[in-house]
Amino acid sequence: MEKEILVLAKFKSGNGTFEKFMGWMQSDEGMGVRKSIAHVEKTIPAVAPDKSYIMFKLSVHNEEGLKELSSGINPVAKPIWDECIESIQLWDLTSINI
Repeated sequence: MEKEILVLAKFKSGNGTFEKFMGWMQSDEGMGVRKSIAHVEKTIPAVAPDKSYIMFKLSVHNEEGLKELSSGINPVAKPIWDECIESIQLWDLTSINI
């Protein structure tokens, strides 16, 4: 079942952390992890003006995989998470009919 999730990832302080993280996310390795969790083509990103955090609206098809990735225990992503991510928060989104 597909689920809409909002992710807020705060970066560790340091020069180039945002660029390093985004480079990994767009690499073959990063795209493989992303595709195993969510529909990449439906991802909507937003970046803080100072690049201290990033938000993603995801269409998730593997919620357990997202939890593993977000907690920093995904074996493929662990090195970049340890280097770049300070904290991650997840929110389950529900639509509101108007």
